[in-house]
Amino acid sequence: MLSFLGFSMVAVFMYLIMSKRLTPLVALMIIPILFGLIGGYANDLGPMMFEGVKAIAPTAIMIFFAILYFGLMIDTGLFEPLIGKILKLVKGDPLKIVVGTAVLSMMVALDGDGTTTYMITVSSLLPLYKRLRMNPLILAGVAMSSMGVMNMTPWGGASAMAMTSLKLDSSELFLPLIPVMGFGLLWVLVISFIFGKMERRRLGVIDNDAYREVASTAEMDAKIQFNYRRPKLVWFNFALTLILIVLLIMDVIPLMILFMVAFAIALLVNYPNIKEQQERISSHASNAVAVVSIVIAAGIFTGIMSGTKMIDAMATTLVSLIPEAMGQHLPVIVAFLSAPFTFFMSNNAFYFGVLPIIAQAAESYGISAAEIGRASILGQPVHVLSPLVAAAHLLIGMVGIEFSDLQRFLIKWALGTTTVMVIAALVLGVISL
Repeated sequence: MLSFLGFSMVAVFMYLIMSKRLTPLVALMIIPILFGLIGGYANDLGPMMFEGVKAIAPTAIMIFFAILYFGLMIDTGLFEPLIGKILKLVKGDPLKIVVGTAVLSMMVALDGDGTTTYMITVSSLLPLYKRLRMNPLILAGVAMSSMGVMNMTPWGGASAMAMTSLKLDSSELFLPLIPVMGFGLLWVLVISFIFGKMERRRLGVIDNDAYREVASTAEMDAKIQFNYRRPKLVWFNFALTLILIVLLIMDVIPLMILFMVAFAIALLVNYPNIKEQQERISSHASNAVAVVSIVIAAGIFTGIMSGTKMIDAMATTLVSLIPEAMGQHLPVIVAFLSAPFTFFMSNNAFYFGVLPIIAQAAESYGISAAEIGRASILGQPVHVLSPLVAAAHLLIGMVGIEFSDLQRFLIKWALGTTTVMVIAALVLGVISL
């Protein structure tokens, strides 16, 4: 009964979002409450929701101040020199811009944090995409594709969770996956090339006259927002941002504290006047609230899913559905199933709730836990598209697109990334057929 209730809730939730009958914010709160009431958990829903929201609160706070911080950096003009150099380098060629987006997002994603990757990539390149009238879905899609592969690093979360739940070390699980990740990144570059060719056909390569027009438009934009620019403080802002990124990678201070303090320093130094501070906060508040409200709402969804034990029941049901004859092929099955599993539930729920059950079942077929663990990581390119991933909401909020539009645009390419990596893992002997 619990399993049926859980799958029904997920199906209804995804249908309502994908069909745009409900916004993610409303669906994340209303749907789990309704199904919780149907399941007879009326008296327990309050504590369940509170636990879920409490668990997500640090992430919500971090995202709120991260949006304010990078919004402030854009206002100061920190990224204007970078945008200018990129414009000169690509000479108005959309193909080069999209491939450059992939390379930049891969480099930034080395820290394994989707929030940081999206904030830096979008903050750096969104003005360029807007000026050249390029499709913002491509910017979001390429950044997310890069993150889908880089999220497989132990410090990115998925591998660390798999190693913890299966009691493995990095030499058993992660190191064999490095060449597989290499093939995944190559595929992301292929995707970027295809997207770039599409944009080049649609927009063409901007000629010298048009390029000068873009440049003059950029200068005009800078003059219009002259009151907000702080060109004399560009090196201070660059140093502050660099220190912030280094501390993010080092993970020596909680992320939410880092962004809170960095924002306070940036606001005070760049805009010492209280009225200016209020204006800058107000200009980015609507975007921050829109994103953070969805993140907090996701806490209600995950809290009810975990508190009612729906997740556990769903895991048991799925394992029991695997035919006896398919037991020897569990690594490949897990590799592909990890995509929808981690799409419909959090990484925590999958790696700590579902994976140990599957690994235990695989032992009876002589398949090692390490092999099952490696297979379970290969669905991460699809996982990053899940509405339950907080960083994804940050991305769509910064780019200014609809979540359902991004999902429809990217899902087949994300499945392609997973497929390429599964094939590479089979060829390289990382998992067995």
